[in-house]
Amino acid sequence: MKPLTLHLVIHGRVQGVFFRESMRQQADLLGVKGWARNRADGTVEAVIQGSADSVGTLLEWARRGPPLAKVTHIDQEAGSGEWLTFDILPSSH
Repeated sequence: MKPLTLHLVIHGRVQGVFFRESMRQQADLLGVKGWARNRADGTVEAVIQGSADSVGTLLEWARRGPPLAKVTHIDQEAGSGEWLTFDILPSSH
């Protein structure tokens, strides 16, 4: 079965609150692959890939984020690519 891949841009107070590392930990627990990085505009960008159930669970987690985050909304679209792990990438500027 082909994995589900989503590209996300997460808005709100999501930088400096351990968001990317917490997302990586959640992804590892769920078997989700992909990446996350900070963007210059203050958002976090991520690609998440896995089974529909695991991607859906991680997406629900991302709507809340870690305790210090305040997610206002998530832009979501179909993603592409293939990953073996979940990585934190260097910030994009």
